[in-house]
Amino acid sequence: MSDDAYLTVAERASAAFEVLGSEFIGHIAPVETTGQAEEFVAAIGTEYDDATHNVPAYRVRADPFREWSSDDGEPAGSAGKPALNVLQQEAVENVAVVVTRYYGGTNLGVGGLARAYSRAVKEALDEAGVVEERPHERVSVTVEYDDSGTVRSVLDSASVEFEADYGERVAFDVRVPVEDAAGLRDRLRSATSGRAHIE
Repeated sequence: MSDDAYLTVAERASAAFEVLGSEFIGHIAPVETTGQAEEFVAAIGTEYDDATHNVPAYRVRADPFREWSSDDGEPAGSAGKPALNVLQQEAVENVAVVVTRYYGGTNLGVGGLARAYSRAVKEALDEAGVVEERPHERVSVTVEYDDSGTVRSVLDSASVEFEADYGERVAFDVRVPVEDAAGLRDRLRSATSGRAHIE
């Protein structure tokens, strides 16, 4: 793995199982900011607002690095910490997880809860798949229609993700690995003879 590369999840996923009548559902998603992590946590909380607990945890590559978890009403240390521990042990970053629990009438004890919350995160991780990722940045490129084909072919040949918005001019929202961004900007400038507006 290169210096800047890190492990994260490939896609959103979930995994569910039962322990002594309690249903556990692990939800996991790749995120790029603490804001996105918090939106994911809030969205799951809204979708499963009838659950007994929605226990969140996330690890985000920000400056400074952010890690956070909550027991959401479970006994202290029995839920959020074990969920976060799995993310730490698997060394995944830019990832958010929420474990939903529907109480089934039998108390599992702190140890039982810790095992169940850990398992829910591990199974969701396995379901999502772990991938190596490099830090990315957003580059926005705006050009007249005459240059849009040229820009599109440069972006295609660079194999970067982008979305194009055709308004009065054409705006490309590009997601590019940080280490490739400067080279891509240079290629776009030279391909359009400096006409592309790049941010």
